Amino acid sequence: MRFLPHRFRRKLRAVAAAVVGLLLFWFLLIALLPYRRELRAALPESAPPDDPQFARDMAGLFGSPIVAGNQIDTLLNGDEIFDAMLREINGAQRSVTFETYIYWNGEIADRFCDALIARAQAGVRVKVLIDWIGSLPMADALLDRMHEGGIELRMFRPMRPRTLSRLNNRTHRKILVVDGKTGFTGGVGIADQWRGQARDPSEWRDTHYRVRGPVVTLMQNAFAHNWVEASGELLRGPDFFPSLAPVGSMQVQMIKSNTGSRNEIHLMLMTALASASRHIRISTPYFVPDKVAIAQLLAARARGVEVDLLLAGKHTDSWLVRRVSRLSWRDLLEAGIRIHEFSPTFLHAKLILVDECWASVGSANFDERSFRLNDEANLNVYDGEFVRHQIRVFEGDLARARQVTVAELNRMSWLDHAQNTVLGILRPHL
Repeated sequence: MRFLPHRFRRKLRAVAAAVVGLLLFWFLLIALLPYRRELRAALPESAPPDDPQFARDMAGLFGSPIVAGNQIDTLLNGDEIFDAMLREINGAQRSVTFETYIYWNGEIADRFCDALIARAQAGVRVKVLIDWIGSLPMADALLDRMHEGGIELRMFRPMRPRTLSRLNNRTHRKILVVDGKTGFTGGVGIADQWRGQARDPSEWRDTHYRVRGPVVTLMQNAFAHNWVEASGELLRGPDFFPSLAPVGSMQVQMIKSNTGSRNEIHLMLMTALASASRHIRISTPYFVPDKVAIAQLLAARARGVEVDLLLAGKHTDSWLVRRVSRLSWRDLLEAGIRIHEFSPTFLHAKLILVDECWASVGSANFDERSFRLNDEANLNVYDGEFVRHQIRVFEGDLARARQVTVAELNRMSWLDHAQNTVLGILRPHL
C-alpha cells in the first residue's frame, strides 16, 4: 500500500473504515433485534381454564407436564420473603442453587452473602448465577467475598467475543432451590429497596413464592439449563435432584423461555388469555405488550371478559417504561379494560390470573422484553384455592391503587404524545 499515491491511500483507508463501521453497525443491529414473533394475531377463544382440555393443551403445546402433589406458600414483601429465603439457606445440607437478574446491594445483600458463604464453608455445594448486565452495579468487594468464601459464582453471558451476538439476551429468572427440595420464585431482587412491608416509596411492593413438592425438580432444571451454559458443568445426582414425594394437592407446571429458540412464555400467556371466560387480572411493574398481546386483551374484552390491569404508578424505577406503556392505554380503556396505578410505592409484583382457577407466577413481566428477549421462568398453578388467595392479594393491592381514565389521557399535551411515540421505538428493549 505504501507504493500507492498518497491520495489513493487516504481514499482506501476511508473506504476500509466505512466498511468496518457498516459491519459493526449491522452486527450490533442483529445483536439487539428481538426474536421474531411466532404469533401474528390474537388466538381465537379456546377451552376455559376449568375445562380438562385447557390443561391438555397447555401440557401438549409446551412440552411441560402438569405435576401433582405440590404446596406453594405466598410471601408478601421483603421482610417476609427474605426471612423465608434466608431460613432455608441457613438450613441447607447438600446444595444451594440461585439464579437472579437483579443486582445485589445494601445490608440485605451482605446477609445473603454471609449465609451463602457459611453454607459453602460447611461443605454445602453453593452455586450462584447472576446475569452479567444485572451484576454491573454490584460492588466488587461483594463479588470478591463470594469467590473467596467458596461460593461457585458465575456470570450469565458476560461481554466476550463469542457472546456479543446475544448481548441483549439476558436471564431474568429468579430461582432459588435448596437441597433440591424447596424452591423460591417471584419478583424480588436482593437489594434494600425490597425490605419492609411496602408502606412507603422506600419499601417496594413484591410477591415471592415458596414451593415444595415434585415440581421443584423442574425449577432446578431451569437453573441447571443456564448453569451449564455459564460454567460448563452439568448438574446431576441426589444433591440437586433428590426423589421428591408429594407434599400437597396443587397441580403445577413449569414454563421456561430460552432466548434463541421459541419463546414459550409469550405463547403460553396468549393461550391462557384466549381461554378466559370471566375475568383476567394482571399485576406487572412493566406493561409494554406487543401488538399480539394487546389484541388478545381486546379480544377477551370483546367477548365480555372483565379485565383489570394493576401497574406501577408514579413510583417506578423506569420513567421511560411508564411513558411508553401509555401508548396502548387509550384503546384498552375505550374497550372497557380497567387500568389501575399502584400508589404507595413501586409495584414490582408479577401475577396473571385467569378466571378463578388458573394463575401464572414467576419472573416474567407483561412486556416485549420478557416475551422475546429474556430467559424467564414461570409456574402455572391449576388450583382454585391458590388462585382465590391470589385474587385476595390482587384486590388488596387494587384498594391502594387509583384507576386511570380516558379523560386523564386527553389532558396530556401534544408534546407528551409525540415524545411517547418516539420513545416507543425502544419498546422491545425496555
